[in-house]
Amino acid sequence: MRWIWIDRFEEFEPGKRARAVRNLSHAEDHFADHFPGWPVMPASLMIEGLAQTGGILVGEANDFREKVVLAKVVRATFHREMMPGETLHYDVELQHMAPEGASVAGRVFVDGELVGEAEIFFAHLDQSRSKQMFGDHNFVFSGQLKHMLDMARKVIKPAEATPASA
Repeated sequence: MRWIWIDRFEEFEPGKRARAVRNLSHAEDHFADHFPGWPVMPASLMIEGLAQTGGILVGEANDFREKVVLAKVVRATFHREMMPGETLHYDVELQHMAPEGASVAGRVFVDGELVGEAEIFFAHLDQSRSKQMFGDHNFVFSGQLKHMLDMARKVIKPAEATPASA
C-alpha cells in the first residue's frame, strides 16, 4: 500500500517552490498506535510529506525525465508534536539541482507557526536503470501525486492568465 502524506498543493512555482497541505484526522491509523491516549503524528510522516512535496517539485523541474529517489535527510528538526485536527502546510524550496540529484529545504507550519524543518537530498535515476531496480509501479510520480500536480497546474494557469486590472 502506498501512503500519500499531502492532500493538495496550494502553490506551485516550477523549479522554485511548492506549498502543500495535509489535514490530520483522528481517524488515521497511525494515531491509534502513536501513542494510545496521546495521539501524535510520527515525525517520520512529516518528513515523508515534505519529501513528497519536494520530490514532485524536483521531478517537475526536470520534466520527469528521471526518477527522483529520496537519498538522504541531511537535517530535520521538530519544534512540537502534531495532533489530530491540525492542518500542516509543507513549504519546500529547491536549493540545488545537479545531474546526480537535488536538494530542497522544507518547513512545516501550523496556523503560521513553524513546527518543523528539514533539508532533504534526492538522487536522480535514469529511466532504464530505475526500471531495472524498482519497476514501473514503485514510483512517486505515477498515480495520485502526479494527479495532484496536474490539478495544481490547472488552478495556477487561470490565475496567471488573468489580465491585471487597470
